Amino acid sequence: MNAPDTPQALPLFQRLPEILRQRDAEGTPPGQLQALVDAMDSVFVALRRRVEQQYDDLFIDTCDDWVVPYLADLVGTSHLAGDAHALRADVARTVFHRRRKGTLGAVESQVHALSGWAVHATELRRRLAWNMHLNHLRPGLGGTAALRSPARLSFVDGPFDPFARTVDCKPPQSRDGDGPARPAANLPNLGVFVWRLLDAQVGVLTPALHAVPITVQAQPGAAPFVLRAHLHPLGEPMVLFNTHRYQADSEPPNLADEDAVPNPMPAARLTSGAPAGSAGGQAPAGSAGGQAPAGNPGAYVQVLPYAGSTPDAPADDAAGLVLHVPAAPFAGVAWRFRGANLCAWEAGLAPPLAAGEIAIDPRNGRIAFGLAGPDAATQAEPLAAGLRASVTHGTPGAVGAQPLGHPLPAPTAGAPLPLRRVVRASDGPGALAFALRDLGALNQPLLVEIADSATYALDVASIPGLGADGALTLTHELTVRARDGQRPVLRLSQPLRLRPDSMGAASSPEQADLNVRFVGLYLSRSASGWAAGTALLTQAAVNSLSFDGCTLDPGGALVLDGSVLGSRGAAWPALQLAADYGLAGADLANFSQVPAISLSHCVCGSLLVDTAYTLALEASIVDGAGSEYALTGSAGDDTLWGPPTQLAGVTLFGRTRVERGGGAGAVFAGRLEVHDNQHGQPGTQDPPEASRCLKHCWFEGQADRLPQHFGCVFGAGGPGAPEPAALRFVDTLFGEPGYAQLAWASDERIREAGPGDDEMGAWGFLANTHKWKNICIRLREFMPVGMRALITTVT
Repeated sequence: MNAPDTPQALPLFQRLPEILRQRDAEGTPPGQLQALVDAMDSVFVALRRRVEQQYDDLFIDTCDDWVVPYLADLVGTSHLAGDAHALRADVARTVFHRRRKGTLGAVESQVHALSGWAVHATELRRRLAWNMHLNHLRPGLGGTAALRSPARLSFVDGPFDPFARTVDCKPPQSRDGDGPARPAANLPNLGVFVWRLLDAQVGVLTPALHAVPITVQAQPGAAPFVLRAHLHPLGEPMVLFNTHRYQADSEPPNLADEDAVPNPMPAARLTSGAPAGSAGGQAPAGSAGGQAPAGNPGAYVQVLPYAGSTPDAPADDAAGLVLHVPAAPFAGVAWRFRGANLCAWEAGLAPPLAAGEIAIDPRNGRIAFGLAGPDAATQAEPLAAGLRASVTHGTPGAVGAQPLGHPLPAPTAGAPLPLRRVVRASDGPGALAFALRDLGALNQPLLVEIADSATYALDVASIPGLGADGALTLTHELTVRARDGQRPVLRLSQPLRLRPDSMGAASSPEQADLNVRFVGLYLSRSASGWAAGTALLTQAAVNSLSFDGCTLDPGGALVLDGSVLGSRGAAWPALQLAADYGLAGADLANFSQVPAISLSHCVCGSLLVDTAYTLALEASIVDGAGSEYALTGSAGDDTLWGPPTQLAGVTLFGRTRVERGGGAGAVFAGRLEVHDNQHGQPGTQDPPEASRCLKHCWFEGQADRLPQHFGCVFGAGGPGAPEPAALRFVDTLFGEPGYAQLAWASDERIREAGPGDDEMGAWGFLANTHKWKNICIRLREFMPVGMRALITTVT
């Protein structure tokens, strides 16, 4: 990291007399004196930065990355490789860990510093069944299973298992087998449990009400009315996670609590007053002692009344699910909770919901409120209109629309500042359409920032100043972004189309300014009005179109249709861009750009793009599993080839057919066919850094048409891969927490032979392989004497 310029240090040109600067601006050409002075001043600026950085290099928090190994030598710690932030934290806490070497707190703190994962360490000997002497009872150890307590049974085989085990003398299972190492209860074993999934809490969203949200109950003692809602804003099933709440600097560190880890919520723990079971049950390992409460809904869900039109965002230490209800008429209501399976909620619950009771289905993301009152207008209708929620889901990392930071690139020197328009749901249902008004009449770039996580219904036809053909006509750059920490959902009534407002003459310089960027958005379709197979965006006659940290809803999510496991919904393409750019006649003749399409850290459906475009994919998931093709030409079949494509850490579900291809770290979960597979140099349309060689990728190995490749592995054997490399995912269903995450059962070459000696696919940028290896190295140094660490992944 470089030190910023000192605020008092003005550029040398700014110190010159005003008359000289004015004459320089009036010269022909202008700015000659400034160019000369800036060239001389650059030497002094570099010297000043170097002097300032020398002081910063004395501290691990502010030093350059290249200094970290030298500071590690000063404190006598071994060098590791991987994420720069993790290595910096490892060196910074070296003394802290050595003072606590041999303790469980040091083990947990070391693992957390190297990975950022939630971690819990426990001595597995404490789970052994003991024959105790009557003069030396140990009630905190051992205990029989409380079979009448589902809440306590939800901890079985997990990090906080409260029940006793007989000695397991078998060798621990290797993580290179069919799964991670299992915690075998034995005297020398130390269980180190890690949660690889992160918790991502979406601010204040609007749940999707059921098609018939309010129902009537007629049973005695039941609530008169029930309100049913989906916590996912699009009404899709979702797994509810709890938030990770920890204190890393406590003494000892508290990095995992049984009810505050990034884990799917157990339904039994959500029930108020759940039975604790027999007295023989043991408190979860790591708890404060005594018998832990069986049901503990307060650690997972909160109900907060709010006044006004918009509730406040949840606090940093909020539970995984926060329900915001209108203060009128719900202020002072004492809610009770019930964990339940609501996959068939049309049939009702047994026993029925009581007034003031909330049933939560953490597996499917559904919720039902038992409401009182003589009629629906008393409580049911106000709740249906004012219910908001802050919902937490699990994700391996920042791919797709997530409630994270969304940095924008620094403005180009000399470029006009953008016109900034801020959109909030409280501005009305047409706020977003109004913010996109009159794009063809602007004389400067436009930045539209969405300031909340609400769901916006965008009727493209209602945007003022729309082109006659229904397209967004542009004169300058357009950016639509989510504010940092937000994840808005845009439901489109029809596909987006982008084109210049006025084509002008051929090679018009204005066309080069037509850059469109979407950042941090969840783009989907309205509930009706879409023909099957229609893409979200069907025209991109622009210089460049980029998606950064977006989800272009690919469809294919789980549908609860009454079957045992549910079924997969219909798949939808993300882009369908034809070679004529959606133009005709003189407009087509005058359009001189080769649109550059790029997706970075995105999840999307099939990409149906012709060779008249270029495509760059980075750290993204392209899901075409429901439509056979992940990437091909605009016809969506094998009649046309897809565009020249550069890939960097991408997972593609489905067949891929492109004109040219290059890059590294891709997982092609389907046949790959590259038309021009003979040349090793980029084509005329490719950027200078483009590669025509595929490196460190996984191929299906069946009827592929490959370009030159290096360091790749094959699922069915092939050149350079004497043994097939098995590919396994935790889940391939869009919307599941482990979506597209590599499973431990995958071949180690897939997990360890990607770019930078890390895993292949969309999650390679997380450096999970380096994290795991660094943890193993450090545990050998910090393990208690005589103990053997068994690392177990919980998620």
